[in-house]
Amino acid sequence: MIFSYRAKSGPSEVAEGRIDAGSEKEAIEKLSQRGLIPLKLIPQEGGQGAAAEGTASSGAMARPGSRAVTLFTRQLASLLKAGVPILKALRIIVEQSDDRALKGMLKTVYKEIEQGAVMSASLSRYPASFSPLYIAMVRAGEDSGQLPQVLFKIAQYRIREEEMLSRFRAAMAYPVLMAVVGAGTVIFMLTFVLPRLSKLYSDMGQTLPLPTRIVIGVSGALQHWGLLMLIAAGGLAFLLARFLRTQQGKLAWSGFLLAVPLVRGFVVKMELARFSRTMELLLRSGINILRALYITLPVMGNEILKAEVTKSYADLEQGGSFGQSLRNSARIPLFMSNLLIVGEESGKLDDSLAELAECYERDTDETLKAIGGLLEPVLILFMGLAVGFIVVAMLLPVFDMNAMVR
Repeated sequence: MIFSYRAKSGPSEVAEGRIDAGSEKEAIEKLSQRGLIPLKLIPQEGGQGAAAEGTASSGAMARPGSRAVTLFTRQLASLLKAGVPILKALRIIVEQSDDRALKGMLKTVYKEIEQGAVMSASLSRYPASFSPLYIAMVRAGEDSGQLPQVLFKIAQYRIREEEMLSRFRAAMAYPVLMAVVGAGTVIFMLTFVLPRLSKLYSDMGQTLPLPTRIVIGVSGALQHWGLLMLIAAGGLAFLLARFLRTQQGKLAWSGFLLAVPLVRGFVVKMELARFSRTMELLLRSGINILRALYITLPVMGNEILKAEVTKSYADLEQGGSFGQSLRNSARIPLFMSNLLIVGEESGKLDDSLAELAECYERDTDETLKAIGGLLEPVLILFMGLAVGFIVVAMLLPVFDMNAMVR
């Protein structure tokens, strides 16, 4: 497909032209690889070119796992650092890799490099596995002649991200398991145990206490409408998931996360840790600050925080201060903006970003542990109250009968 574009090529320079790409996303990535910042992109009639065909075939390929990509990056860096030529290094990795999707991808990359392509251009055909951040850093390594060192940095960055995700999953695993077991226990009691007892109480013909009537009513609703409730819940979940994929939904969800007291601090620290680490990595790879900021923005998941940081991009284009621009934001901590201002003044912005990343990563880990530790007793208490209420509600008629007998 052919796209006509209008893009910034400098602080006050605008370029226009056409580009052949398989999708709008690919067109944006190709323009970014040329050092252009897209302003307008319009699809034209027809024009399925070779690049589009290549991307289509690439997209049909199975996607390798994140850890497989990280391992490939680490292995390639080690081989190149040891003086192994890139083609031989790729061949070695293909032979020893256990990931079939990665093998197929690297075979194609090998052939393209053999025919004269650079690795960054070849890897850019697989945006699902190699992000614009990854490609930009590889290109910077190729241009500076420091590809092994850059690949080591990418591998370390990916390992750190995977470790953070792993810690989050580990912290949430036990509370989620408890919630599932608790919900299963309550549903089992309401759908299998209570119907037998409620039949016994109905045969007695006495007026049941209010808690007992509530529990029996919930049990009857689950028996008669349980399947319909499940379908309705699934439908609502599907609609909610679709809504959250829209820009309006992302903004609504981002605002909700920043409004919850216990979650707000964690979200801000996590987003700023990822932002700072990515910016630091790009700056140390020799990418200028404006380009680094443009590449880093998509890394942020919270749309509101992303919008706050995006405002500084315009200030940077006009020659302003990055830290001073962030200082005007109500959601960015003053600690971050002040440290960035010091880094800019001393010419060590990358060191300031590294310090911020370490600080916020440490705080994120501590907050995650605190949230996980708080959820466990809350879930235990909630489950105990729910089960206890059901048990007491079903025993109340027995106590009433004993009182009547006496």
